[in-house]
Amino acid sequence: MFAKRKIVWIVLIVLALGIKLFSLFPGAVEQVYSTGLYLFIARLQRILLGWIPFSVGDLFYAAIGLWLLAGLVSFIMRIVRRRVDKEYFFGVLRRIVVFSLLLYVLFYLLWGLNYSRRGIAAQLQLKVQPYQTVELKELLVGIVDKLNSLDSVSGERRHAPESKRALFAGSVQCYDLLAARDPRFAYPSPSVKPSLYSYLGNYLGFTGYYNPFSGEAQVNTAVPAFTRPYTTCHEIGHQLGYAKENEANFAGYLSARESRDPAFQYSVYFDLYLYAARELYVRDSSLVRPIKERLRPAVRKDFRELQQFFRKYENPFEPIIRRLYGRYLKANGQPQGIMTYNEVIAWILAYHKKSGMPF
Repeated sequence: MFAKRKIVWIVLIVLALGIKLFSLFPGAVEQVYSTGLYLFIARLQRILLGWIPFSVGDLFYAAIGLWLLAGLVSFIMRIVRRRVDKEYFFGVLRRIVVFSLLLYVLFYLLWGLNYSRRGIAAQLQLKVQPYQTVELKELLVGIVDKLNSLDSVSGERRHAPESKRALFAGSVQCYDLLAARDPRFAYPSPSVKPSLYSYLGNYLGFTGYYNPFSGEAQVNTAVPAFTRPYTTCHEIGHQLGYAKENEANFAGYLSARESRDPAFQYSVYFDLYLYAARELYVRDSSLVRPIKERLRPAVRKDFRELQQFFRKYENPFEPIIRRLYGRYLKANGQPQGIMTYNEVIAWILAYHKKSGMPF
C-alpha cells in the first residue's frame, strides 16, 4: 500500500514539474499542445459529452463541492469528539496535497497549458501595442455608428437569443462562417450548454464559463437576451484553446461579427461599447458623454436595462468573487486581472490596422 502511494506521489510531482517546465516555452506549447494535442483532447471531450443535453461539468462541480463539504464536516466532528492525533492530521494534509496535485495536473493537461501559448496575435501576425486616446475615440464612434445601424433590424430579431437552441446554433454558425475564411477557427463537434447555475451566476457576477474537465462551454441564460450571443461566442473561443480572456474576447468578436443575424452583431458591438467607453472614460471622461448621446434611444434603453439587472443582483459576495477571480487571472499570465477583458480593444485596433477592414 505504501509503495503504491509513493508511486502516485512521484508520478504527480513529476507531471506537475514537467508541465511547469514545458509552460516556459510558448513556442513549444503552441506547436505541440495548443495546435496539436489539445485539439484532439478537446474534440474527444465534446464527442463524449456534447450529446448530453445538460452540463455534465456542472454536476461534476456539484459532486466535488458536496464531497469537500462532507470531508470538512467529518473533520470538524472528529475535532469536536477529540478523535484526532498527529497521524490523522498528517493523513488529511497528505490527501489535500495529492488532491491539489491531481487537480493541477488535470487542469493544465486538459486545457490550462493554453495560458502559456503564443496565442491569437502570433497566429494572425498582429502588432498589439499601446494605442492613442484619439484611436480609442475613433473606435468608440465607429462602435456607436454600428450599434445605431443595427438597432432597428436587430429589434426584429430581439427575442431570437432567448431560445437556447437558436442561441447555440447561431453561435456555432458564427464560427463556421469564420472558419470558412480561416480554418484555424474550425469548431467541430460543438458542445455549448446552459449553465445549471445561471441564477446563482447572477449573484456571483458570471455570464459564462468553460469547464476544462468536461470540455463544455456553459452560458448563463438568465442574463438579458441581447448579451448572450457574444458571451456564447466568447466561451467557444475558450473551447478552441484561447485561454486568456482578451484572446477569447477577440475570438468572440471575430466570429460574432461574421453572423448574418443582426441580433448577434448587435450583441458583440454592445459589449465592445462597454469596454471602449470604460477605457475612454478613464483616459478622458469629457470625451465619452458627447459620443454616448449619439446612441439611439432604444440602444440607451438596453444599457439601462443591463445596469438595472446588475443592480438587482448586487450582494456582498460578488466583490470577493471578483477579487479571487482577478487573482486567478494574474496567476495565469494576465497581470491586468479582471481588466484583461478590456485588452480586446488593443487587439481589435491592431487587427483593423493590419487588415484595413472597417470595424
